[in-house]
Amino acid sequence: MDAEEAKLVLDKLANREMKEFRINKEDFLSFREVLVQRADFKHFRGNAQHNGEVIYTYLEEARS
Repeated sequence: MDAEEAKLVLDKLANREMKEFRINKEDFLSFREVLVQRADFKHFRGNAQHNGEVIYTYLEEARS
């Protein structure tokens, strides 16, 4: 996954066009690199799954 794809997915999550997004282990680091640069970074929640997959959702209130 390249940075532009990651940005598009994160924008869709933030705009509620997607409820959740599942990222695989191979794409996790490149996806996270884009995620941590966002101003709304703390609104995203990553829930770890088996085999290194993570499911991301967008929260109304930022995590502390």
